[in-house]
Amino acid sequence: MTDPGGVAAAFWHGKRVLVTGHTGFKGAWLSLWLARLGADVTGFALDPPTTPSLWQAADLGDLVRDLRGDVRDPAALDLAFRQARPEVVLHLAAQALVRASYSDPVGTFATNVMGTVHLLDAVRRSAAVRAVVVVTSDKCYENRETGQPYRESDSLGGRDPYSASKACAEIATAAWRRSFSAAGRSAIASVRAGNVIGGGDWATDRLVPDLLAGFAAGRPAQVRNPRSVRPWQHVLDPLAGYLTLAQRLGGARPQDDDPANWAQAWNFGPDPAACAPVGELARRLANLWGADAVLDVAAVPDGPPEAHRLHLDATLARERLGWRPRLALDAALSWTVDWHRSWTRAPAAARTACEDQIAAFEALADAVHA
Repeated sequence: MTDPGGVAAAFWHGKRVLVTGHTGFKGAWLSLWLARLGADVTGFALDPPTTPSLWQAADLGDLVRDLRGDVRDPAALDLAFRQARPEVVLHLAAQALVRASYSDPVGTFATNVMGTVHLLDAVRRSAAVRAVVVVTSDKCYENRETGQPYRESDSLGGRDPYSASKACAEIATAAWRRSFSAAGRSAIASVRAGNVIGGGDWATDRLVPDLLAGFAAGRPAQVRNPRSVRPWQHVLDPLAGYLTLAQRLGGARPQDDDPANWAQAWNFGPDPAACAPVGELARRLANLWGADAVLDVAAVPDGPPEAHRLHLDATLARERLGWRPRLALDAALSWTVDWHRSWTRAPAAARTACEDQIAAFEALADAVHA
C-alpha cells in the first residue's frame, strides 16, 4: 500500500514534540521545521557540539523550549519528559562521528546505546507518548563490502565502535518495541539515513564541512579516501521521512490501519545515482564553489579504518510511506553551497536561509503529490 501523503502541517499543529539532540546539525534543522509546522517543540541536548553551530546561527532559542542535559543521565531525561509531556519523540542525540568513536569508544557506547535505552525507558513510563522515532545510522549494518544496498532485514553489526553502537541501539529499540509497545501504547520505529549534507554543518572530520572550510580559507582541502562510496543526501530528505513516519506512528490516518503496523526499522536513503565516491563528490562541490576552491584528492592513510562502500535500499519507505528523495546529488550540493555563501554574506540571516530552503523543499514535495 502506498501513502500518497507527505509532511502534514495539520498533524503537527499544536502537537507536543520532544527532539533530543536539537542543538546538533540535523536536530536544529528538524526543530526549525517542526516549529514552522506549528508544533510545540521541546529540545533536550548538550550544548552545541561546534562553534559556530546551526542552533546558534539560526537563533532557534525563541522557537524551541531549550532544555540542556545528557541522555546518559536518566534523571535529567525524566525531568525533560515531565516538562515537555511529549506526544511525539524524535531521538537524534548521539555521538555521531566514526573517527571520534575510536578515541572515545566507551563514551560512544554510553551515549548511543545507554542513552537510547534511557530514552526508551522514559517513553515506557510516559502515558502521553504515542509515537517514537529513534534515529540510528546507515552504518548499523554488518558491512560486507559487497556493493549491494542494505535492506532493513539485513544483519546488523559494526567493525568500529560507532557502527557497533548504532547496531546495539537498533537491537535495544526492537526489544523495547516488542516488550513494551502493547496495544494503545507508544508505537516505536527506528530510522537509518545516508550521509547527510546541508547548510549549517560545521562538524569536524566530516567531508563536506571540511571541504567548505578549506575553500573558504583559500587552502587546499584534503580528501582522505577518494574511492570510498557513500549514500549522500540533503538533510531535508531524511527529515521528511522521519516526519512522515512519525505521522503514521501517531495515528494521523486511523481510518487506514493500526499505527503499530508502522513500528519497525526503515531506511531513508538516496537514489542510487547519489551514491558517489568521495573524490567525485569533492570535485562536484569544488566546481560549485568556484575557481578559488583547491582540492588535494589523494588517499591519505592518516586514520583508523572506515568502510569503503555503503548503500541503502529505501524500497520499503517508497512503497509503503510514499516517501522518496526530492533532491538529486548536484541539487543537494548546490543548496549546501548556497546556504554557506549566504551565511558568509549575512550571518544574521541564517534562520531565513533555512526557512527559504524548507519552503522550497516543501514546494518540491507538493509538486510531486499534486
